[in-house]
Amino acid sequence: MNNLSFRTEIYFESINKYGEELCGDKVEIIKSPEKTIFVFADGLGSGVKANILATLSTKIAATMLREGSSIEDTVKTIVATLPVCKVRKIAYSTFTIVEISADGKCSIIDYDNPPVFFIRNGKVLDISVKHREIDGKIIKESHINLKENDMIVVVSDGIVHAGVGGILNLGWQWENIANYLEKIVKNDTKPAEIVKLLVTITNNLYMERAGDDSTCAAIKIVSPQKVNIMAGPPLNPEDDVNVVNSFIKKPGKKIVCGGTTAQIVAKILNKPLITSLEFIDPDVPPTAHIDGIDLVTEGVLTLTKTLEKLNNIFSGKIELNELLHHKKMDAATRLAIMLLEATDISFIIGNAINPAHQNPDFPKNLSIKQNVINGIVNILEKMGKFVSVESF
Repeated sequence: MNNLSFRTEIYFESINKYGEELCGDKVEIIKSPEKTIFVFADGLGSGVKANILATLSTKIAATMLREGSSIEDTVKTIVATLPVCKVRKIAYSTFTIVEISADGKCSIIDYDNPPVFFIRNGKVLDISVKHREIDGKIIKESHINLKENDMIVVVSDGIVHAGVGGILNLGWQWENIANYLEKIVKNDTKPAEIVKLLVTITNNLYMERAGDDSTCAAIKIVSPQKVNIMAGPPLNPEDDVNVVNSFIKKPGKKIVCGGTTAQIVAKILNKPLITSLEFIDPDVPPTAHIDGIDLVTEGVLTLTKTLEKLNNIFSGKIELNELLHHKKMDAATRLAIMLLEATDISFIIGNAINPAHQNPDFPKNLSIKQNVINGIVNILEKMGKFVSVESF
């Protein structure tokens, strides 16, 4: 297992306590090719104070773990930093930390939050828990070796207690949530599907008047899904052959953006370039086809529309399912979906300037194409994708 390289797919949502503008739950995620650090904190009470304390907890933990601090030092710092409620004698913030390395080794640290749900092959499995005392606090710690399609679901007590005193006398309860998860989770289930179902039920149990901040997050172990994009011809035509050959040798799906780039790739591969005349969307140029290439599109217009779709997904203006079931599967929609489904994305950018893509008010090295690609790279990194960029 140590020679495998895994990625994580993560999705989370929160419901604010009824009447509160700020959520007292906070999630912080840091991803690198080597590891994923997930931190969830639940601030005592609700509103502004709870939000500040939860934010402080997640920032401390995520930052320290990213810099290589041990779990023990991280927990000590959080405990030392956060005050204790004088009346209730409990910490102002509970927290759950999940640290997953690329080889599948996983550490779960829990302080006073509901236990996580560990799901493998559709079953919620028990995981061994050790109790440690750190600076007077009892910390629960688990270590597991993860496999592809394993899922870890983290919930706040607002989810577990949903409906308490109302629809359900004792709330939803951990065991009932576990039974529900076993009914709905399959190997191909997406984290977003799980979270949205749990959050919807929670909201219904509270009759849309949540009695507590409620957060659900799902972390799924996936294999790297690699996509490579070649956009624009190299600055020096003599580099064409080497750049195209390097592009073709890269593992994963291949996308070519730009008419001139497509002609170069087709010529070097000795394959015909077949252009479609079908405008599925009048605002997006049609695709083309080269054997061995997964998607061939026009350049700047398609990339601009793709950036717009990615921004809409990231901001929540449209749902991923809405994009996946788009009736007009134009080039920009197809490109956006391929990028969203990827974990690792490699851009090979040609520096040859197309005069049509150059704003005369910009410096010569700052073309419209480069600006659009920079925007796409930025939004993909915010989504937790691993992006590399090479220029020629």
